[in-house]
Amino acid sequence: MDEVSVHALWLAQDDPKKNTAVLAGKRGNLRLHKTMRTLPKKGIILEPLCGKVFGPEDHDLLLNQRGSLVGLDCSWAHIESSVEQVMRQTRLQPRMLPLLLAANPVNWGKPSQLTTAEALATVLTLIGREEQARQTLGAFRWGERFFELNREPLDAYSSATSSQELVKLQFEFFDVNLDDDALGDHQ
Repeated sequence: MDEVSVHALWLAQDDPKKNTAVLAGKRGNLRLHKTMRTLPKKGIILEPLCGKVFGPEDHDLLLNQRGSLVGLDCSWAHIESSVEQVMRQTRLQPRMLPLLLAANPVNWGKPSQLTTAEALATVLTLIGREEQARQTLGAFRWGERFFELNREPLDAYSSATSSQELVKLQFEFFDVNLDDDALGDHQ
């Protein structure tokens, strides 16, 4: 089974000594990019504001069409301006993640406040590349805790047959306040 090509765009908005994308890049678990010009041209970019959840319909792009998985690594404090800047300059397909709990020490237990490495590991898990996902988080003493904390939702999300089903599954694990209009936006 081929590994998925994993990348991160690092916008240098936080301490590189604590940054999960930088550390995973040093370990060889992903390719770190400091400019947009070097990013892959085809694939998925994870950014939490796009309104479209990564779902089963997206798996083919990564598994069969040789698309790349790219994490947008920026500070949560600058997320809106960072996403706006990057999305103007790429043709990568933007996707957000279904709800999961962060295991990193800064945001432990907070829904959807994942590090870039946690986000990339999530998608790798959802597409059946669990060994690659575990390697991505292997550099962090809390890495295995991420999988333990989110085992049930990850298993359920991995079994979903559509993005709509995946979005609805979140209600089984998290107290999500989405009305029908919002649910439509997240499919």
